[in-house]
Amino acid sequence: MNGSFYLQLVNPSHPAVLVPDAADLLPAHPAFPDILLERYAALALRALLARLDAFSEIVPVSGFRTLAEQQKIWDDTLRDQGPVYTRKFVAVPGCSEHQTGLAIDLAANRPDIDFICPNFPATGVYQEFRRLAPEYGFVLRYPKGKEHLTQIACEPWHFRYVGTPHAAILTERGLVLEEYLEERRQAVS
Repeated sequence: MNGSFYLQLVNPSHPAVLVPDAADLLPAHPAFPDILLERYAALALRALLARLDAFSEIVPVSGFRTLAEQQKIWDDTLRDQGPVYTRKFVAVPGCSEHQTGLAIDLAANRPDIDFICPNFPATGVYQEFRRLAPEYGFVLRYPKGKEHLTQIACEPWHFRYVGTPHAAILTERGLVLEEYLEERRQAVS
């Protein structure tokens, strides 16, 4: 995959264009073989979890999704939770980062994990994961206070692989992908 794949912007205004082939997907976590990520994202996540010795504490909830899977999640959430909740926490089908294989929703390994809004605490190994994530190419994609830019509510469980050094730059400067890509665009204009 090329650099533009890892930096592609996906949000309600920018549909997913570049999606991985099935051959480019790997399990994100050895205990969850059906939750897949793009190859380099999966290897980076595994390396980070190994460094933290956190395979039993941090578990994947959702990784790569097809358009049909995203549509089902949208429809089911709309039916069960209503339109306000759905628009706040579920990406419009075709506009989900999960369709790129670069996004992973993570949770604390506890009973009854909420698929739409999993619990990923701000303390302990979870906070250490957040601190180290940029070294492995991951950013917290939907931080609090950036909802007006991302068009998605704060999701402390949703991490996006953008690769290095981009993840470190985004995190150090407190930027979301929308801001980072706009700055890069302006720099070449």
